Amino acid sequence: MDGGMNDPLGPLCSIGELARRTGLTVKAIRFYSDRGIVPPTVRSPVGYRLYGADALARLDLVRTLRDLGVGLPDIRKVVAGELSLSEVAAAHADALAVQIRTLRLRHAVLTAVARRDSSLEEMDLMHRLARLSEDERRRLIDDFLDSVFAGSAGSGAFVGIRRSFTPELPDNPEPEQVAAWVELAELSQDGEFRAVVRRLVAHLEAEQEGARGGGPRPGLVPAVRELVGPVLTAGIEPGDGAAAPVVEALLAHDAHVLARLEAVNDPRRERYTELLAVINGWPAPESSAPVLDWAVEALRVRG
Repeated sequence: MDGGMNDPLGPLCSIGELARRTGLTVKAIRFYSDRGIVPPTVRSPVGYRLYGADALARLDLVRTLRDLGVGLPDIRKVVAGELSLSEVAAAHADALAVQIRTLRLRHAVLTAVARRDSSLEEMDLMHRLARLSEDERRRLIDDFLDSVFAGSAGSGAFVGIRRSFTPELPDNPEPEQVAAWVELAELSQDGEFRAVVRRLVAHLEAEQEGARGGGPRPGLVPAVRELVGPVLTAGIEPGDGAAAPVVEALLAHDAHVLARLEAVNDPRRERYTELLAVINGWPAPESSAPVLDWAVEALRVRG
């Protein structure tokens, strides 16, 4: 009973012949047959299973769907005509998208742990941050922004500034965006970093008030770039006599310029802006650290 044979129902073949023609094992075909996915067309007088030509097509479909991760219950519904192939494909595509996102989150956490030699506590925190839902992510960032913009967020001048501090993780983020989100979320929970940003916001408020009263012009960091960039390029040291005009210009910009620059020059502030750019798909920001370092040192030297 192992070869093809003629029958009023059409050409039939045994389970052994079907296995040879499909490359599946007899055990696998019997398994699918017992579950009604590829039932035999008839049985021989002595009980052997005999299959028609449609069994080949069904087994090819079953193997393809199994390779794609579709479960047996759905496969049974497809071959029985209870579900269309497109419905099953759509459902499993959605399921795979969730799995891919989960794997990206796990990859981001493990990569961060490997790079930073994190403790168990840090790894647990990163893992929990990575698993937050979109609403939970929004609440976490809103809590951070509410904390640092307390009393300022309602003013028109600060609506845009707050928006520029807001990470927007896309629906299908790249692995580096997920990793950046985890690091930024962790940074936003740092009490010392929050205090730094609150000081920056307070300085911005004072700057806005001064501008409205005809005082110093806004834009400290651009002013520092403009003033310090040329002397830095020229190799002038902060303590050189040639640095004096630049120091005087910085002091003329703002009487409290040293305190402001020390807050702006916190490396965590620059890291936050770098992470924001990755998450939001913005161009990488130019580092302000060289000009800020020079300006802070020059102001300290002057005393």
